[in-house]
Amino acid sequence: MTERSFNGKTVLLTAGPTHEPIDPVRFIGNHSTGKMGYALAECFAEQGAKVVLVSGPTNLHTHHANIQVKHVTTANEMYKAVQKYADAADIWVFAAAVADYRPKTVADKKIKKAGDELTIELVKNVDIAAALGKQKEEWQFSVGFALETDNESANAREKLRKKNLDMIVLNSLKDPGAGFAHDTNKITIIEEDATHTFELKKKSEVAEDIVNLISKRIHG
Repeated sequence: MTERSFNGKTVLLTAGPTHEPIDPVRFIGNHSTGKMGYALAECFAEQGAKVVLVSGPTNLHTHHANIQVKHVTTANEMYKAVQKYADAADIWVFAAAVADYRPKTVADKKIKKAGDELTIELVKNVDIAAALGKQKEEWQFSVGFALETDNESANAREKLRKKNLDMIVLNSLKDPGAGFAHDTNKITIIEEDATHTFELKKKSEVAEDIVNLISKRIHG
């Protein structure tokens, strides 16, 4: 990878979790910290890209001049932000752990304890990567992420096709040191006609592996 291989390129990147409110106090979320997405943003920026980072709630910060951060909370907010910047971006990287469902109704006051059970009706959130895949132009390059617990490769390949992705980054919760909350990750990058497996590494190094392969695909 050349030192400034992404000069003149715009990268739209999502990172972190989404929080779907139940009431003013509680939400549905997940364990994502955003570390992988932020590492990718830094790596792209160091290689000369202009990065629009759409970030769910995290404790992370970046001060790189090439990174513009757009903070969101819910999946719907993330989708709206991505829609705003997608058309002008050369590369899309969907690294966020977006909630698949949200509460159908959100209470305007804290829900008080009453009885032994509480039922919350959920409705499906938009699949951001799949929705964007329907409008992707030939000159745009799209990368998804898949965190799986079983049938990992098969599930990732299905997502690659259904979401019109050029590559998908797979990691499994079965691998020690991979997944949420770690500073390390172990990935497999799947393309239509190729599979690339990497050892456990620091997330900053994993980001370099991903960005390096994207560079090779874009520059030939």
